[in-house]
Amino acid sequence: MASRRALVSSALRTSSVIRPARSIFTVAARTARPSIASRAIAPFANSARCYSTKSLPESKNWDFEDLKKLVETDKNDNIVIVDVREPTELFQTGKIPGAINIPITTAAQSFHIPEEDFEDMYGFERPDKTKELLFYCKAGVRARAAAQLAQHAGWKNVGDYPGSWLDWEAKNGPVEPVRKHGNWTPPSQ
Repeated sequence: MASRRALVSSALRTSSVIRPARSIFTVAARTARPSIASRAIAPFANSARCYSTKSLPESKNWDFEDLKKLVETDKNDNIVIVDVREPTELFQTGKIPGAINIPITTAAQSFHIPEEDFEDMYGFERPDKTKELLFYCKAGVRARAAAQLAQHAGWKNVGDYPGSWLDWEAKNGPVEPVRKHGNWTPPSQ
């Protein structure tokens, strides 16, 4: 009997604390009056938007065979192969022979900085805007972004290798080892 009384009294104590929950449907069904601001912009809400920036032209997509032929014939006077992976990635895997390294993740501004700053940052001259830039990374995503950045910075002829390093390595393309020089530190942003 005492246990039944304790159970009933505890139920009565908690019932005064517990409130019935609101139904989700009644809260969602409530509508607010439109504000003055929303009524003012209503005529423009469905109008077409015009942007002043023009889209960049598509870059050329390179495949394994074309890139391998370019590397093997060493006739890339007008084409600069650009590896946009981070230097630590190159130290671990190597690079496509003849490629220069412009890491896009830590130095996205590389194509927009003055030539002197570029040379100080990388130790070589920035590729001339008359040359074609062929970008690759590990899987193709950063290469595409780098191609767009270069186009935005004024390079007209850009291309990317969508298969990038993973495809190159899987198809046993030639590899140039990359060694760390001195006390290398990544470029500051």
